[in-house]
Amino acid sequence: MPRTSSPTTVSRAASNFLLAAAATFAMANAHAQAWPTKPVTLVVGTPAGGSVDAYGRALADQLARQTGGNFVVENKGGANGNLSAEQVRNAAADGHTLWISTQAMFTINPSVYPAMRWKQSDFKPIAKGIESPLVLVTHPSVPAKTLPDLVKWVSANPGRITYASFSPGTPSHFLGFQLNERFKLDMVHVAYKGSAPQITDLLGGQVLLGFTQLQAALPYVQSGKLNAIAVTSKDRTRFMPQVPSLAELGHPDLSATVWFGLMAPSATPKAVLDQVQAATVKAQAQADYKARLEAQGFDVPQEHGDAFAATIAAETARWAQVVKATGFRAND
Repeated sequence: MPRTSSPTTVSRAASNFLLAAAATFAMANAHAQAWPTKPVTLVVGTPAGGSVDAYGRALADQLARQTGGNFVVENKGGANGNLSAEQVRNAAADGHTLWISTQAMFTINPSVYPAMRWKQSDFKPIAKGIESPLVLVTHPSVPAKTLPDLVKWVSANPGRITYASFSPGTPSHFLGFQLNERFKLDMVHVAYKGSAPQITDLLGGQVLLGFTQLQAALPYVQSGKLNAIAVTSKDRTRFMPQVPSLAELGHPDLSATVWFGLMAPSATPKAVLDQVQAATVKAQAQADYKARLEAQGFDVPQEHGDAFAATIAAETARWAQVVKATGFRAND
């Protein structure tokens, strides 16, 4: 006769199966919730001391407080952020090496570096951390105080007026090109290696105008050492409420903002990505964190995940067209 199991044996086996399944689920859930399990490195694609570095350190401090983990900032400048992108792409995709990118690095570099050794799909956008317009400023010796007067003055001096950008291959560079195209001007581009040297030469009158970071220009506009002509946000910014926007002046297609954001390697497990994003979104909602960045002239948006990815796609397409029109190519 065939052997049969007693009800007690079946019950015991079922109980053991359920206990094993519960233990497995608990272990998997604990693993998913464990981030971070070791120090997290936020790799910043610029040298220490600049605006991107300040954002990275503010985020590192806030995430450490929230998670109890150890967060460190590592500065990896070079090739307009490409070296930092490569470092993070090549690191273990476990949520413990993340990239602080900028709008120019992520949405413009793919169009200006023909031999770039990373691609956008290598990364998962986590959150847009800060956002800010640029501001078109002039040295006080420039007789024009409004955009129409500036256009008239530059038109009267073809080939003699230079405009400064804080780096080639950035909105600061390309907005000057678009201004030339829009008004049929003949300004000469002078590229700098950062906002600090750009501002220094604008203050000294070595160059007379340029699109620069609002945060860098703000104290000098307030003190009258630079004149602000227009900001590049769609509306006026609360940090310079007296200055019109280019959109307000009838040029909405010249609107642009710069942002810094957090990226993770796309191969990172979804459970870890979810943890990183949740912690970052929570950090950006904290009043003291927002106040720290707003004191530097930054807005702290609540844009993350799919919404952030959609912004990136739209901006990449927009700047690709501009780059093609300029014919600009960078050396990696």
